[in-house]
Amino acid sequence: MDHLEELESTAGEVLGKLKTHQLFQSQWDTAAFIIFLIFLGTVVLLLLFVCIHCCCCCHSSRSQKKNAMGVDNLALEP
Repeated sequence: MDHLEELESTAGEVLGKLKTHQLFQSQWDTAAFIIFLIFLGTVVLLLLFVCIHCCCCCHSSRSQKKNAMGVDNLALEP
């Protein structure tokens, strides 16, 4: 029963903060949340770049690698 009371008090605190439109206690909380969102956005953007790179570039580079003969290393010639 103790967990139920704790859950009810936590839910009451969250609902109270939502009603007052004050989700964060200080400006540091707001700044930390903004930094977290920027980090999360950067990760999502990098994942998008990886998907675009894999979808667009890999198919064209595979066909080029099959036809490429390579470059002779003239430094190995006597």
